[in-house]
Amino acid sequence: MLADKILILQESIPYLLKGALMTIKLTTFSVFIGIVLGTILGLARVSKNKLFNNIAKVYIEFFRGTPLLIQLFLLYFGLPNLGIDLGGYLAAILGLGLNSGAYVGEIVRSGINAIDKGQMEAARSLGMSYFQSMRYVILPQAIKQVIPPLGNEFIALLKDSSLVSVIAVKDLTRQGRLIISRTYESFLIFAAVAVLYFIMTFIMTRLVNYAERRVSISD
Repeated sequence: MLADKILILQESIPYLLKGALMTIKLTTFSVFIGIVLGTILGLARVSKNKLFNNIAKVYIEFFRGTPLLIQLFLLYFGLPNLGIDLGGYLAAILGLGLNSGAYVGEIVRSGINAIDKGQMEAARSLGMSYFQSMRYVILPQAIKQVIPPLGNEFIALLKDSSLVSVIAVKDLTRQGRLIISRTYESFLIFAAVAVLYFIMTFIMTRLVNYAERRVSISD
């Protein structure tokens, strides 16, 4: 009996690793979208332009106030009704990225607001424009403030990526479910899936901690 389970696990590992690689790819692309979009949203939230501020606020409130699963359903099942078929892979990346961008936007906003207002006044007094002050003075300092919460957000994103399994994307969770449908070894396979998720999040946590130490040294 034990030998049979070991054999099943050995045969399943290549498929699970393939799913883990897909999870890493999805998370990487989604993190990129989240950082770019979140930075824009964060800057808009601290802008004195009411239009930009309100647009960013509505976006953030919507994506933070609705379940990620429903957002994925809208992209994968809803858009085809409007003649837009993204496919599972692109829908997964966009869903995760757009959702992450809302959270990153609030993180960036908080980081910018944490910087003393005198920094902006000093930069403007030196003749810098608002955007130059943001780029060269405020944002470099804000980045150091937001590394810990950003790291937590991306770790959560990696785990939340398991939701894309419901839109037929063969990530780690989906591969595990497919294996279970053939072997009926639910506990064994889900345990292996959990271990792989733990390894990925553990590595990401170590990378975030390393980035924090590097930032502390640079100070």
